[in-house]
Amino acid sequence: MNNLPWYETLPPRYTTRAIEALRRNGCTARFFLGFTLSLFPKMEDGRNRRVFLSALSYHFSGCQPMAVDREEVTRQVRKAAEDLGFSPVGICSAVEPPHFSFFVEWLEKGYHGEMMYLERRREAYAHPRSVLEGVRTIVMLGFPYRTVEPSPGAAGKGRISRYAWGKDYHDLIRRRLKSLGQTVKELCPGSEVRGVVDTAPLLEREFAQLAGLGWIGKNTLLINPRLGSWLFLAALLTTADLVADRPFEANHCGTCTACLRACPTGALVAPYVLDARRCLSYLTIELRGPIPQEWRSSIGDWLFGCDICQEVCPWNRRAPVTGEPSLMPRWGTHIELTELFHWSDEQFRSAFRDMPLWRAKRRGLLRNAAIVLGNQRCTEAVPALIRGLEDVDPVVREACGWALVEIGTEHALSAARTRIEREPDAWVRDQLTRHLERIVQTTARHDGAEEPCPLGSGPSKIPEKR
Repeated sequence: MNNLPWYETLPPRYTTRAIEALRRNGCTARFFLGFTLSLFPKMEDGRNRRVFLSALSYHFSGCQPMAVDREEVTRQVRKAAEDLGFSPVGICSAVEPPHFSFFVEWLEKGYHGEMMYLERRREAYAHPRSVLEGVRTIVMLGFPYRTVEPSPGAAGKGRISRYAWGKDYHDLIRRRLKSLGQTVKELCPGSEVRGVVDTAPLLEREFAQLAGLGWIGKNTLLINPRLGSWLFLAALLTTADLVADRPFEANHCGTCTACLRACPTGALVAPYVLDARRCLSYLTIELRGPIPQEWRSSIGDWLFGCDICQEVCPWNRRAPVTGEPSLMPRWGTHIELTELFHWSDEQFRSAFRDMPLWRAKRRGLLRNAAIVLGNQRCTEAVPALIRGLEDVDPVVREACGWALVEIGTEHALSAARTRIEREPDAWVRDQLTRHLERIVQTTARHDGAEEPCPLGSGPSKIPEKR
């Protein structure tokens, strides 16, 4: 009869189950360690040994007595985050967001526009456990992105929001999150972690305020007293139990309404309430179809995004700059627009695929470029816009036609009118017709004439609306 202890006769595949059983039955740390060490030498297969050690690391952390100095671990986690370039750094408990009901109300009013992923994941935003099961703590992290000041604009160039000047911040921050997560796992054996950068169903600004990073301003952005709002936000969720910071309870916006008054489309419909459907960032980045006529002139020279509500914020006047090389402007703070209409698909990918600009894709960038050129009445751009009338994408063709009509030279108007006659897409034909009719009606009102035709030597009759 075999006199070996029962646990030394266990096949390797039952090891994890045995460890779990011992843990549930309240083993002591000394017995647990003896048990595991007696089994390990019998595991000749390397994979089984690795699985065994992983289980040991996780389950041994739950046996008593094993004390962890939470304050010291928290201090080391904070220091590791700061060493990785995160600032500010704060910690909060993983709880239901305090203003989740406000988020639901915002969705129900349709303020999210076509960002349907927000609606689809509505319930997931109710608690961080939807991002990481068993989460107890959230380490909230800021990453400053203010670098140089934008250069003056010029005809033919489009302005880019500051955050999109350099490398895609998702890639930049994820590497650091991975390193920080490894530190947490080393300090808290058996803990799980997950790092996110505005892609998971997590209300980052709410948790940033809970973690003491700042307050949510009237422009709906998180504002830090020292760094302003020029911040990327990231989060590291963990099952480890760290010491939470005090929430940031003050609100320093006071009676200031600079951001509400400066917004060119009135997207800030009330303090702390953004109607994304009007926001220039939404219109130039998230919206995939044509930009509504009523907001096109308000876009001005913004090719991608908008910084107006941040530029007018007093808390951003003294915000420090970062020397992070990856965030420096790769193409300058403005982009030459006419060149884009000569680029191939591969040139677009090569130039922008590792930048935030790629979020808008080729269609969005060309659509936006056409609208900016139309707003600037840039006559030098007429050849490029005429080339855009031949683009494969109907959204781009329509935007180029609108821009040509806005520029209004005889050559530009003639090109738009000629395109109507051979445009294969009914929607584009209808839109171009409307644009040209609007110019005729506007000229008639200004000149007092009954039927002026500023369209050059072509047919005087505008095709009827479909």
